[in-house]
Amino acid sequence: MGSPYLIKTLINKTFSQRFFWARMSRYPVIGRLMEYLLFEDDEIFYLPRDKSIPVNTALIPREDVVLPSQVLTHFIQQANYHWIMDFCICRDSSRCKDYPVDLGCIFLGEAAMGINPKFGRKATVEETLEHAARCREAGLVHLIGRNKLDKVWLNVSPGNKLLTVCNCCPCCCLWKILPQINSSISAKVNRMPGISVSVTEDCVGCGLCTRDVCFVNAIQLTGERAAIGAECRGCGRCVTVCPKEAIEIKMTGHENIQAAVNIIESLVDVT
Repeated sequence: MGSPYLIKTLINKTFSQRFFWARMSRYPVIGRLMEYLLFEDDEIFYLPRDKSIPVNTALIPREDVVLPSQVLTHFIQQANYHWIMDFCICRDSSRCKDYPVDLGCIFLGEAAMGINPKFGRKATVEETLEHAARCREAGLVHLIGRNKLDKVWLNVSPGNKLLTVCNCCPCCCLWKILPQINSSISAKVNRMPGISVSVTEDCVGCGLCTRDVCFVNAIQLTGERAAIGAECRGCGRCVTVCPKEAIEIKMTGHENIQAAVNIIESLVDVT
């Protein structure tokens, strides 16, 4: 394994080829090898932005409000080790001009202490919560879970002590490869339990939600209305851009917050 700094340079130079390799993964031998080397034991969730979830604050007491960011807050508060990256490897490689490159990933868990100090810094709970809030304010979407790819390129271990929190933009995110990659790999990236997204009768078919908004191309125009396919990971970006507020995202119950926490805790120990 080369140094993480050299690997970062290699990623920067080859990032534009990620769709080619995603298509190559559909060949069984190549797909199985890629899954074993880069995605084994992964489980990752998109967390919709809190502003995407309608909350009737007049009726629901504050302590009962269910927000996707509560999953991330739980792990930040539980973790004994916090690391904030000084850059997003995806936006840095793509020279992103629409979203801040310096709002990088958050890594939680003991393995994060092995990250090259040139890449970021150790942080407190308060600093990490503030960084996550800045990412949401910038319009980025959290992706949280166990991601072997980060263990590999950062050259840290063990993998069960590294929790990845990506802060994704729709233009540069690595996971835009999901529609093209091997299905067994794409199945590792899911919507959060309890999240549903639907198009209402208010849709006028303007098509804005289909234009470089969805990470996985899950929303298309069918006739004169938008339609959401099974590929939807519930990121909620289509909700935020709809000028007619014709797309709804719903989340049910605190039990689904706990379900997401339980799944991640079964894979990663951040304490």
